[in-house]
Formats: sequence, C-alpha cells, structure tokens
Amino acid sequence: MGVDRTARGSLRAARGTTGAICPPRQVAPRRERARAPPRFDLLAAVGRKSWALAAIPERIGPYQVLERISAGGMAEVYKAKQLGADGFERLVAIKRILPHIARDPNFIAMFQAEAKLAVQLQHGNIAQIYQLGRQDDSFYIALEYVEGRDVGAVLDHHQKQGKGLPLAQACYIVTRCAEGLDYAHNKKSPDGKPLNIIHRDISPPNILISYEGEVKLIDFGLAKATSSSIQTQAGIIKGKLAYMSPEQVRGAQLDARSDVFALGIVFFEMLTGKRLFRRDSDLDTFESVRQCKVPPPSQLNPQIPKALEAILLKSLARNLDERYASAAALAEALREFAFTHQLRYRGDQLGAWMRKIFNKN
Repeated sequence: MGVDRTARGSLRAARGTTGAICPPRQVAPRRERARAPPRFDLLAAVGRKSWALAAIPERIGPYQVLERISAGGMAEVYKAKQLGADGFERLVAIKRILPHIARDPNFIAMFQAEAKLAVQLQHGNIAQIYQLGRQDDSFYIALEYVEGRDVGAVLDHHQKQGKGLPLAQACYIVTRCAEGLDYAHNKKSPDGKPLNIIHRDISPPNILISYEGEVKLIDFGLAKATSSSIQTQAGIIKGKLAYMSPEQVRGAQLDARSDVFALGIVFFEMLTGKRLFRRDSDLDTFESVRQCKVPPPSQLNPQIPKALEAILLKSLARNLDERYASAAALAEALREFAFTHQLRYRGDQLGAWMRKIFNKN
C-alpha cells in the first residue's frame, strides 16, 4: 500500500432509496424544482487527502506507525513497522477504518467476512493481507507494503505528456493483473468450496507497481463490504463510477466478467492516454458507462496493432456473452499477442522503467 496516490477528484452522484445509482440534481420546469438529493463523496479508494486529520498515532495494534500515506472518507492508510525478536523488522501498510464508518454494524460485519476471505489470497500479484485487527473503536487491516506508485500516478505522468504507456509495459501490467484476478476468482475454501471472490473495484488506485517491477492488486472485498452498509443502502456507491461495468451500475448480479471489464477500462486508458467513460458530470459519466460506447483505440493511438485492439475491445464488450469469460482467458490472449509480436518484457525491466519515470534511480 505504500504508494503516493494522486488525488483523482471525488466522484459525486445522487442518493436514491435503493443501492442503484441515481442521476444528480435536476431542475424541473418553472415553479417546480426537483428536490435536490443528498450528495456524497467517493473517498474510500481515491486517496484524497483530508486536511482535518487527527494526529498520527504512535502505534496501531502491535505496529509502530511511521507516517500517514493517505486518508479518505472511509479509511486512513499508514506506513508502519512490525518488530520481532532478534532485531526482526518488517514494513507493513495499515488501512484503518475511520470510527464513524466503524459504527455501522452492517459494514463491519461484511468487512470482517470479506477480510477473512481476502486473507486467504496468496499470489504474487495480490498484496498479501497479514492481519485483521481492532483497536479502540475502529478496525484495521495490516498488509504488504509496496514501495512504488499506483497506476493512477503512471497514467497521470503519461497523460501530461499527451500519450499512452508503451505497449510492452501496458500489456505486461494488465497480464499480471489478470493472473491475480483469475487466482482470486477461482480460490476455494479448505473444504473445496468456491469462495466466489469478485474484486468489484478494479481501478488505477487499486493497482500498485513497485520500483522493483512487481504488480499488485489491493483492496479485495472492501467494495463489497461498503455495498452492505447502511449508507450504501441509502444510495452511496463506493468505487469509481468511471471504472464500473455496465452491469455494476445497473445493480445486477456480478461475476468475474465484471472485473474483466473494469480491467479493460484501465487497459484502454493505458494504451490511449485518454479517459474512456469519465465525463465532466456524474450524469454524463453514468450515461457513458450505461451506453458502453467504446471508440476504436487505434483512432486515439495509431500505434495499437489491430490484434491488440481486438483483445481490448473483447474485454470491453457490453454483452457478457461476447466478453472474455474469465481473467485467465484475457491473460492468455495477451501472452499470445506478446509472443507473436515479440514484446518480451520482464518485471526487472518494469522496475527500471518505474524508477526512471519517477526519478528514483
């Protein structure tokens, strides 16, 4: 979790009486004015800093806090150190749920249940969860500390230059993400029962790239926990609206293909350097996701080969039956493309590239 997250802005939408997304405030003709629905911030994984923060604690559970990494409306993230016998030390990231969120029993029940599932995930492309703990009136997760940046920062860097990521880097990152997702989607309990884990919030801030070239997914289960809360039942949709699948904004039942679609959005933005669904207003963004009109990526970046464009568009198919059936199928298609187009790329090369663009040499 040890990344410098660029604030992505807060998405705002209207609250309805169910879990569905409702359009923001509308003005009725003349004398009648539509009642302005309450508004909310999607702060949980965006990493927007709050300037009214409490003092940094010295310890959280058994962990010695070193610094605050980020803070949002749902949680604070800290860099911390775990100490042990004979000089043992390990850096960890601590995500602590804020007290006012922890007072919601529905959220905490789902948060605990999902964390117990996520702690079972042990894969090279998923940040490992070490512990679920409680301190005073709040809960926290201790997880693997990743020294690097999130994909949001990488996108910002390239968008400022008016271009997308190089093909080799983009394909490598998305392939590693797809491999991590496939592992999670197919994870079973010790007695062999499917855990049915869906991430639900694949987006640039939740994909970390270390300065050593590791690609890590974070925040498995938090989106589902948030969707169970009283606040969400009142209309709050946690997660980035511009990175949701069409079925997710409809409030439909989700499966692994929703994560594939979300990863496809990130892939599109990596390759083109352009936003796919995000618009100037919440309503326009909502309509863009719902309609799911995806322009040919090669129109935005002529360097994208037709074979890669076909892979990308299949991952973004609105019709579930036309989309990749699994993250494994997407990863396999990308590996085959990389092989046939001689895009050989390794993790150490990705690490060197990250250190170069962020001046960490």
